[in-house]
Amino acid sequence: MKIYLKIWRQKNAEAKGSMVEYTLEGVESDMSFLEMLDVLNEELISKGEEPVEFDHDCREGICGTCSLMINGRPHGPDSRITVCQLHMRSFNDGDSIVIEPWRAKAFPVIKDLIVDRTAFDRIQQAGGYISVNTSGRPVDANAIPIEKDAADASFNAATCIGCGACVAACKNASAMLFTSAKVSQFALLPQGQVEAADRVLNMVRQMDLEGFGNCTNTGACEIECPKGISLENIARMNREYLAASVKG
Repeated sequence: MKIYLKIWRQKNAEAKGSMVEYTLEGVESDMSFLEMLDVLNEELISKGEEPVEFDHDCREGICGTCSLMINGRPHGPDSRITVCQLHMRSFNDGDSIVIEPWRAKAFPVIKDLIVDRTAFDRIQQAGGYISVNTSGRPVDANAIPIEKDAADASFNAATCIGCGACVAACKNASAMLFTSAKVSQFALLPQGQVEAADRVLNMVRQMDLEGFGNCTNTGACEIECPKGISLENIARMNREYLAASVKG
């Protein structure tokens, strides 16, 4: 299979980037998208050219590191997957594929397709945790009964891998789906109630400080999320924030 690639190349954070075109032949349909980029980089290195920098880690759809905008869609044309799970059989011989980094003020480009997503880390650090006194020994897992519906909803929110597809999909570059998932996974559990008010206020405040936009209510974030994080979490976070603001 022969494909034509248009890839964003940017030497560093200060440099001005541009799209560069490449032609790659011999692409196999069973290759993953990242394997295809590996082949491209091998060719570039053999020619003495600079390889394309892109993020990757587990390549199992777990970590969310492999974040790319492919033909205008976060993680590419397939649904509920990350880029590492996207295979070249999703494309046809002769296709032209445009590959870009996430586009958001809060995700500045470091080099080529790599962006700085530490803004998510700072939101998490602002309140995405619970404080538990263990008296020197761990608390029994079954010490606090939790209704199954609440446990399931909390687990579903916790499956967010923080890839940033929600931000990339939103025309306002909103991080509300990510932030609400991190708020919800604790708001739904009794262990998270002690710090609930401080958590939502601090995490939303940090989200705003990072420069993310407001929610557009279009639902693009849920559609493009590889884990299918629900918009219900945003509604829950808004309720939590309103209650915490009134209480404060």
